[in-house]
Amino acid sequence: MNKTLFIGVLLLSLNTATAQRFEDYFEDRTLRLDYTFSGNSQHQELYVDELTALPRWYGKRERLAEVPLRGNGQLLVRDKRDGRLIYRHSFSTLFQEWLATEESKRVQKSFENVFLMPFPKQPVEITIELRDYHDRVNATMTHSVDPADILIRQSGDRIVTPYVTLQQAADTSRCIHVAYVAEGYQQQEMGTFLEDCMTAMASLFQHEPFKAMKDRFNMVAVMSPSEESGTSWPAKGIWRNTVLGSHFDTFYSDRYLTTLHLKKLHDVLAGTPYEHIIILVNTDHYGGGGIYNSYNLTYAHGPQFRPVVVHEFGHSFGGLGDEYPYGNDDPMYFADTEPWEPNLTTQHDFNGKWEQLVKEGRAGLVEGGGYLSKGVWRGFDNCRMRTNEEPEFCLVCKEALIRLIDFYTK
Repeated sequence: MNKTLFIGVLLLSLNTATAQRFEDYFEDRTLRLDYTFSGNSQHQELYVDELTALPRWYGKRERLAEVPLRGNGQLLVRDKRDGRLIYRHSFSTLFQEWLATEESKRVQKSFENVFLMPFPKQPVEITIELRDYHDRVNATMTHSVDPADILIRQSGDRIVTPYVTLQQAADTSRCIHVAYVAEGYQQQEMGTFLEDCMTAMASLFQHEPFKAMKDRFNMVAVMSPSEESGTSWPAKGIWRNTVLGSHFDTFYSDRYLTTLHLKKLHDVLAGTPYEHIIILVNTDHYGGGGIYNSYNLTYAHGPQFRPVVVHEFGHSFGGLGDEYPYGNDDPMYFADTEPWEPNLTTQHDFNGKWEQLVKEGRAGLVEGGGYLSKGVWRGFDNCRMRTNEEPEFCLVCKEALIRLIDFYTK
């Protein structure tokens, strides 16, 4: 390579590296993006709902255009001046999960979705992509955002839900921010909520790798009061007036406890330090749910509370898949597609997962997972992602969680 060409390549490399500095493109604020996803199993549409500016940014500041896991969808942000990809985020949604149900073949529905990104300094183009369970893009939408737009709502600077810090990270500028949110606790029950938060946090940090990497997590408890105690239970005809409107029987599954009110959830969190969300529900009826990079929600007053809250955090933060069978109806995993979840495989493309552990004899390929009894494999007979009785994550899940935590904090 001649000297002139070498210098040109070197300068291009340096420019590329420096161009991805957080401060070149973003302010220390958050842009909240509210969307409506709608449709049925055959056709889906994506719509912009509202944009909101929040006072601080609590997500990643490095590796801005990378994602650690593919997810079922992605948000891609490009600088309008040159089209450069400057931020990427991956996620899953209840809407996509619903598309695998029998109901989606008969009716059209809409779902709220909320995503966070650092506040841009210059106009950007934002693309949302949803993928089906064969990893094909089945819905996409691109829209422009001008940070000077006067209709971007301002929130989180004057009215902030009271919160307390439960666990402070060693470096709060390079950590994983987690907020516990109260659901179904009346104002006079906030003492109970804080006790439940401490129980949940203690359980989480009893599990590796969270125990060894505890100082990389910053955790707060957001005390959002409800008018009534508990949660709704449609199968019993019970409907409660709670701050997030959570309920059992999601998709007609009796123990599937979720909230569909994501805008309200993020309204409650406005102005608090958060990125990942753990909702504790004031009920003793077993249930929960977790959606990758969205939230997890767990019943707080039953004998399985401690393992369930950790299991659901494995979903919402770790992107780990369920390793148990739950009937073979409405499958979400297929032989022609490798799951994006790091602890499941169809063996369609096992490369980059736990094949090294298999070669070393430290893990195997055990059939059954992703709610299916056949065609999906996990690494061990048992794991926290399979049963509540197993006391820890298996080695496959531990290594996947370590990689994820390192991605955000190293």
